[in-house]
Amino acid sequence: QVQLVESGGGLVQAGGSLRLSCATSGRTFRLAAMGWFRQAPGKEREFVAAISAIVDTRSYADSVKGRFTISRDNAKNTLYLQMDRLRLEDTAVYYCATGSGVVPITRAPDYDYWGQGTQVTVSS
Repeated sequence: QVQLVESGGGLVQAGGSLRLSCATSGRTFRLAAMGWFRQAPGKEREFVAAISAIVDTRSYADSVKGRFTISRDNAKNTLYLQMDRLRLEDTAVYYCATGSGVVPITRAPDYDYWGQGTQVTVSS
């Protein structure tokens, strides 16, 4: 059974930083494509960042490029999202997801499993 558990969310002031983690189990992590999505109240879930299996190719949404960094620790079966220079519009529930492929996956339907989400709130 594949499980993903996000952590690291919270309340932060604009301009601050947070690091999200996603602990995974039930699949060979180094062979898994991983991604982060977010969903703000009243909005659809949107792509944030993705990292491919094996070769670790990365992809970012334009809105977070240069501020967020996705990474993975295959020894710990954990995915990370380092979020710097946070803005009010980054407030959302952040979800990690896992799929298959050696290219970054940017479409939500292409992922197989999802975590339960962690809340990130950016205040002014």
